[in-house]
Amino acid sequence: MAGQHTRLPPLNALRAFWAVMRQGTFRSAADELLVTPQAISQQIKLLEDTLHVSLFERKARVIEPTEHAIILSHFVQAGFDEFTEGIRRVTNSAYRNRININVSPYFATRYLMERLERFRQRMPGADIRMTTMVNVRDFAADEVDVSIQWGFGNWKEYDVKLLMHDPKIICCSPELARQIHSPADLGRMTLLHPVMARDLWRKVLAHLGLPSMEMAGEIEFQDAATMRRGSISGIGVGLVSKLDALGDIEAGTLVAPLGIDILDTMDKKDIPGFYLVVPKAHKRVKIISAFCDWISTEEWSNTGALG
Repeated sequence: MAGQHTRLPPLNALRAFWAVMRQGTFRSAADELLVTPQAISQQIKLLEDTLHVSLFERKARVIEPTEHAIILSHFVQAGFDEFTEGIRRVTNSAYRNRININVSPYFATRYLMERLERFRQRMPGADIRMTTMVNVRDFAADEVDVSIQWGFGNWKEYDVKLLMHDPKIICCSPELARQIHSPADLGRMTLLHPVMARDLWRKVLAHLGLPSMEMAGEIEFQDAATMRRGSISGIGVGLVSKLDALGDIEAGTLVAPLGIDILDTMDKKDIPGFYLVVPKAHKRVKIISAFCDWISTEEWSNTGALG
């Protein structure tokens, strides 16, 4: 807690310090900042007094940074880089109409793409930049404004809103289905699950009354599409999203050996979903706030793809 009350040095002193670290001499730093070497020296002395450490060793006409200075320089550089990026963002007129969205690949292809034009109609001229990654990105480093992620809503440091649940159906190939007559038979099967939810099968087995059952084997997949293909190929039993499973069952490429509704009564907290994830401060930007309002009011479970 003490770190929260640390007194920051004056910005001019940090600017002088960073110039000296880059230029190597007080005179060169003074030339860069259009001040006198004496002014640079005074700012460095002020910084040393504020921090209670020595930052440079003076040896004749040469100065050498101390260990404290070398450590501090990395953080000062990062700080000025952040300042520069923040100023670029708020002064670049094009950015005010741009929104950078990171979306779960499954949600993007199955739900968002067919409706995105609705947002563009609400915000004419919006410059939408979309990436599709399964992980929550570094919002600052990756210049992401808002994210739509698959999971269980466990992103405590952000504003999180459930858009829709992603119910699963236990599915496998017709050949494997002939070996499954009760939930206990799952213990002899290779179970397929997404890497983002390693405990999802445990929750399913607990719901089926088998919380302690040993699993014969597991295979993790990075994305839902690959796991679905694995289920179709017969390498194991998968937890396939209902939207895909119903179509595959109708086509005969997958079978729900325990029934399509056996997981319908699972506890809601154990059912994954797609969540809107956004840093609180980002919602102060008009276009980001507008996107969050729009996507929160859409009825995603009524998407035409589910028809």
